[in-house]
Amino acid sequence: MDLKPRGYDKVVRLLDKGVAIPNPLSLDIADDVDVDRISGDGVTVHPGCRIHGSRTAISAGCTLGAEGPVVLDDCRLGPGVDLKGGYFKRSVFLEKANMGLGAQVREGCLLEEEANGAHCVGLKQTILFPFVTLGSLINFCDCLMAGGTSRKDHSEVGSSYIHFNYTPDGDKTTASLFGDVPRGVMLDRPPIFLGGQGGAVGPVRTGFGVVIAAGSVLRADVLADERLVAAPMPEFERARSPHAYRNLVRVVRNNVVYLANLVALQRWYETIRAPFFAEQDLGSLVYEGALDVLASARSERTKRLMAMAAKVSPATAPARAFCEHVGEICGLFSDGTAVPDDDAFITAVHSARAAGPGNYTETIQGLPPQVREQGVQWLQRIVDSLCREADGLLGTMDLFD
Repeated sequence: MDLKPRGYDKVVRLLDKGVAIPNPLSLDIADDVDVDRISGDGVTVHPGCRIHGSRTAISAGCTLGAEGPVVLDDCRLGPGVDLKGGYFKRSVFLEKANMGLGAQVREGCLLEEEANGAHCVGLKQTILFPFVTLGSLINFCDCLMAGGTSRKDHSEVGSSYIHFNYTPDGDKTTASLFGDVPRGVMLDRPPIFLGGQGGAVGPVRTGFGVVIAAGSVLRADVLADERLVAAPMPEFERARSPHAYRNLVRVVRNNVVYLANLVALQRWYETIRAPFFAEQDLGSLVYEGALDVLASARSERTKRLMAMAAKVSPATAPARAFCEHVGEICGLFSDGTAVPDDDAFITAVHSARAAGPGNYTETIQGLPPQVREQGVQWLQRIVDSLCREADGLLGTMDLFD
């Protein structure tokens, strides 16, 4: 009887490359895994792990399964990523990102440098900027969160927090933006704090430095920075009208803003982040995966908008405008933006990269304040341009009046 596990020959090749596998007979590697996409430099795979997917890439210094078995399916891991236990699918983790035992990170997630979560965290279609920290027992799907400057000064989601991303009418046009891309990528903004035992009913937007008190359920946008919000649920009872979409303008507005921020983030990756990935072993594979996640995020959001439009009754002028033009709105975010790049800013960043240590977060934070502000204005022009185009298409809806 052959007791060798599936992929045993690949396990042997990984051992030969220098991968630490304490119990090789416990490792399951699928036939489609390419071991050339797994570094042999400082990688550790603990007992009971399963590695699947032709797109899987594991960079130097990664650790899988330190607290429990890991299932890794078509994920791309940058240097030093630590996935302690759980299920991870079609997502990307950048340098030193980590997740605790019992995580379920499903498709469409991008965790940037040192973003992390404790035990039993559920994510899907979620983007976390550097240093963002999630507590335990959290469901935080369909979000983008920025804010913070380091592991000691980071945006945080308290334990037992829920982002409510599914409505009674069956809609998921609910992506929430905690912070924003133009300012968030500069890694110099005050952190956002979402208190534990609370939640947010998407789609909502907040500024930077916002603190939502523990036990609060956020149902409205908090666009100003540095605000403290306590949002208890008022007690009431009323008749319910399915598919009424009383807040249609706000829902569409927040979806447009979210999509515009995704476009700005993609442009940031293409013009600013790409050379940093090129300097890392397997970095081109991780970079390719990050762009795939951003494309997936835009596709998910436009798909959800189209699905909602199919249920909206065109009884009012704003509703008719939305139903008639939703396809054109979604097309805006497939075609990108006509806003020109800020060549002076891009040159300044790459000059700083060449002169400094080459680390992404240190390079961005080391830029002079006026240079960072120049970058903010460039990215904000991308966001504003797309929002204006959407507003023009919708006419009577007046998204941004």
